[in-house]
Amino acid sequence: MPAMTASLNLAGQFLIAMPGLTDPHFHQTVTLVCEHSDQGALGIVINRMADLNLAELAGHVGLVVDDAALGQREVCTGGPVRPEACVILHRPHGQWNSTLAIPGGFALTGSMDVLEAIVAGRGPDDYLICLGYAGWGAGQLDSEMKENAWLTAPAQADVVFRTPREQRWRAAAAAIGVDIALLSPQAGRA
Repeated sequence: MPAMTASLNLAGQFLIAMPGLTDPHFHQTVTLVCEHSDQGALGIVINRMADLNLAELAGHVGLVVDDAALGQREVCTGGPVRPEACVILHRPHGQWNSTLAIPGGFALTGSMDVLEAIVAGRGPDDYLICLGYAGWGAGQLDSEMKENAWLTAPAQADVVFRTPREQRWRAAAAAIGVDIALLSPQAGRA
């Protein structure tokens, strides 16, 4: 996507769903914005899990996970767009095909080579395996920001890769000094 012409560029930021956001795809979620331009935005929800693990996913694409513990690794539901597409949110960037660098030291890879490397135990040190992604059309995310649907914060690797998934929503907000549980579910403007 081309560079944004407006001043709002949320790439490398967390979108933390405000308590009043009731859309079932995004209620109490944290989304890492991977790309944001005047044409739209793309992100990965980091705290929703799919109903399968790595071994099951690998089996669907003809791979075998030999390490039982690795095979039990959770797979994220990265968002409602293209839920059949597997993408890997990871650090460090590495030399993978089809990788998008994300501000803050993250990367998103949609090619099979990184999944093959993970299954073989040669993948990136930190990663989330995700099915699907979140997408916004031109101006859509900007409009949602004006409606106070999201709180933003700089993305932090510890929240993405080390915080238990059920704690990520609160941890992302806490990283900027906000207790999300104390916020009103009613959006408003002063």
